[in-house]
Amino acid sequence: MKVRQVSVFLENRSGRLAKISTALGNAGINIRAMSLADTSDFGILRLVVTDAEKAAEILRDHGFTVRVTPVIAAVIPDIPGALGNLLSIMEHAGLNVEYMYAFVQKSLEEAILIFRFDDLDKAIDTLLDNDITVLDEHKVLDL
Repeated sequence: MKVRQVSVFLENRSGRLAKISTALGNAGINIRAMSLADTSDFGILRLVVTDAEKAAEILRDHGFTVRVTPVIAAVIPDIPGALGNLLSIMEHAGLNVEYMYAFVQKSLEEAILIFRFDDLDKAIDTLLDNDITVLDEHKVLDL
């Protein structure tokens, strides 16, 4: 039930995102979700893509520092309060969110949240025990 995410360390300068997205596009790799956190000097780009291992290899070949890490994709209703409810459940389970990002599937009226927790296996069990859908990698990539 874990999803592989590609994390890319990149300098905060013009053209870096274009280079990444072009390289992945030329290799036929589709970006399904992404998040960029930056400072004045560098950023961390997190991607869920259709082929994480191939993407990592291509980006390394282009000179980027890359890691493939597991994350969780949880589904919640696209309504006010749903995120707060999920986060309260995780807090009560003693789980810490390291980072998260989301994308909305309007046709499904649901939001897909990508999480990195300090204990992924416990997080998956907690979500499932609370009737929160956790998507496997294939479902995320098919969205």
